[in-house]
Amino acid sequence: MYESRMVDRATVPDQSERERILAEAGYNVFNVPADAVAVDLLTDSGTGTMSTEQWAALLRGDEAYAGSRSFGELEDAVSDVMGFDRIVPAHQGRGAEHVLYGAIVEDGDVVPNNTHFDTTRAHVTEAGGTPIDCPVPGAMDPDASGEFLGNLDVEAARDVAAEHGPERIPAIVVTVTNNAAAGQPVSIENVRAARQLADDLDARLVIDACRFAENAYFVSERDPECQDASIEEITRELLGYADAFVMSGKKDGLANVGGFVAVADGENDLFAKLKQRAILYEGFPTYGGMAGRDMAAMAVGLREAVERSYLEHRIGQVRELGQLLEAAGVPIYRPIGGHAVYVDAAAALPSVPAEKFPGQTLVCAAYREGAIRTVELGSFAFPDTDRPELVRLAVPRRTYHQEHFERVADAFGSVLDRADQLGGLEVVTEPERASLRHFSARLEPVDAAFGRAD
Repeated sequence: MYESRMVDRATVPDQSERERILAEAGYNVFNVPADAVAVDLLTDSGTGTMSTEQWAALLRGDEAYAGSRSFGELEDAVSDVMGFDRIVPAHQGRGAEHVLYGAIVEDGDVVPNNTHFDTTRAHVTEAGGTPIDCPVPGAMDPDASGEFLGNLDVEAARDVAAEHGPERIPAIVVTVTNNAAAGQPVSIENVRAARQLADDLDARLVIDACRFAENAYFVSERDPECQDASIEEITRELLGYADAFVMSGKKDGLANVGGFVAVADGENDLFAKLKQRAILYEGFPTYGGMAGRDMAAMAVGLREAVERSYLEHRIGQVRELGQLLEAAGVPIYRPIGGHAVYVDAAAALPSVPAEKFPGQTLVCAAYREGAIRTVELGSFAFPDTDRPELVRLAVPRRTYHQEHFERVADAFGSVLDRADQLGGLEVVTEPERASLRHFSARLEPVDAAFGRAD
């Protein structure tokens, strides 16, 4: 239960204005102004609502350049909640990825992951490596079922090592929860197996821990061995198998900015190298691009994120949105993930061929219909991979209410009522780096009417 202590008035442009905004944005909702959005489900990264305790910590933040009290508070929170005593802060998760992968990946390396998300894929590539996804069978099938569809296919990763040579595998990476695979969780048993594989290959095990608390909640629900364990206990065991983990504090840190790399006790040389890279790219190792107040707020957020009552509300809201969408006839990925509902755009818009981006078409149609902003995670966002045409509706933490979700479901239902009138989109301009094109590419409709109602 939450009480609202601050509110923000929302005004929404009418549909004709939204059509103009969408055209000016090049049919890319990243270019749409936030004040023209009614319900913003573009991302759950840094978009949540901080608690009064976090705001109090923010006001007490220590802005010392070196050795600030706020850094000590963040260190203590990471140690208590996540079990790692050594961290290198960064301005956000992708900054932490740059610091870590630039230190451990070399030209010609190959990095298996249950599924690389966009910036992880880009940072591995930037460092000279090749990212290879190893999801379990069914992970990319919206009609599949399973308790832990986010797992790493350990045998597929072992085959990658056999093909390229274990000396070219600097790390096995496991992302929890698996964002690119519809936010599905990863089991502790799977992380143990990944640890054994890393040991067999003399490689590091790296965990992308952005949504560690949500993953731990699913483990507590679905793993009989963990039903009596606390979220903190599950978290510390799961992360304890890693040599290092990357964290975006903008997710399960419940903060608006910030991140860090955490390093296991035995990784002394890596820790020293990461601190030097942080000085070069992020900031001094006791602030890493964050203000002291933001570190203080994140320290509180990490502790709040593992409260079971918070997680029950968090996961419950996402499930509620999924149920409303299904009631409106919208096909979604099941089981529903921890931070988002994923819509099966290929099933929702069967008249739009794959090469005309059914996911991005659905994203734009939903904005025009109800000022709902979401994000495509299919062939438009990941052009060089084989994945389903999904649209992610990421729910900001502690921000929206029932009436917001009802508006979302109504808008998507209305789009589907005219699905056969949508012809799709074509890319007009895109950046050189294809793996990040969804942030800045511009498109235009195949049909000038773009499914407009008569």
